[in-house]
Amino acid sequence: MDRRFAVDVPVWQSENREEQAIWIVDAHCDTLQLVRRGTIDFFVGHNQSHLDLPRLTAGGVKVQFFAAFIHPDERTKGVARALDLVDAFFSLAGSCDRIRPVYCYHDILQLHPGVVGAFLTVEGGEALGESLGVLRMLHRLGVRALTLTWNYRNALGDGVFVTEDLGLTPFGLDVVREMNRLGMLIDVSHLSPRTLSGVLNESRHPVLASHSNCYALCAHPRNLTDEQIKAISSAGGVIGVTFVPTMVNTEKPSIDRLLDHIDHLANVGGTDCVAIGSDFDGFSGFLPGLKHAGELKNLAPALIKRGYNDYQVEKVLYGNLLRLIKEVVG
Repeated sequence: MDRRFAVDVPVWQSENREEQAIWIVDAHCDTLQLVRRGTIDFFVGHNQSHLDLPRLTAGGVKVQFFAAFIHPDERTKGVARALDLVDAFFSLAGSCDRIRPVYCYHDILQLHPGVVGAFLTVEGGEALGESLGVLRMLHRLGVRALTLTWNYRNALGDGVFVTEDLGLTPFGLDVVREMNRLGMLIDVSHLSPRTLSGVLNESRHPVLASHSNCYALCAHPRNLTDEQIKAISSAGGVIGVTFVPTMVNTEKPSIDRLLDHIDHLANVGGTDCVAIGSDFDGFSGFLPGLKHAGELKNLAPALIKRGYNDYQVEKVLYGNLLRLIKEVVG
């Protein structure tokens, strides 16, 4: 399906990119952990992190998804951990006029030039404390997406590293239904095959795989099979390619190998399903050519060189994610 008019943002032209920079929307980073620990100054450059405000600005990022990651080991205090990270989010997105929290599609369109939109998500259903009331509370606090599991089993379902895949739990089904009602993005990255299948069968809305690549190109358990890619894309979902080197290529990861994953996603699921989900500050090392957020500006010319037209570049770098936000979150 062509969704050309699904987003109301300026059309970018490659021959004029010096005058009209393309937007970038990045569906995943783990920088909130560093902010909470106080190990970086988010507003000042030259940090050891992948991502800070000067680098977001230099890289052309218009909207950055910030994940509050709850490790499975923290399940007994998952709600408190989530609230700590939500607090960290507002310490960076609510105290500077160069970055503002965004809660819906309209908020993004209202961002002034040079201002980054911060979109709050949670990674790990441990944050819910097995309570739909907590889910609703997090939504009221501004959380607009939830990754149901990390790599292992929790109260919602199974992650990719379980030895016995039991799929979604009854509570997980309730969470999917309530997220549909609330207008929250269901993030299926890290989910086991049966859990992912269960989400797709139950959800009335398209889903997001915020940071996943293609298993056909790199046989990492976190990557998606062609069958999964087709299932997500056929339901209108979006997949953010991730820069985690071991998920890009086991021998020589690089921006070119990442572009191979974009090509494969486009060939299998169509360009409407392809997006960016860096996972910056969620892994050690870096991907050559995309070492930090400031190098995200390298993506547009690299895609043009690969043969993508302006419209396809728009969709990959921002349009598909904005369409998903507009459709699900409102």
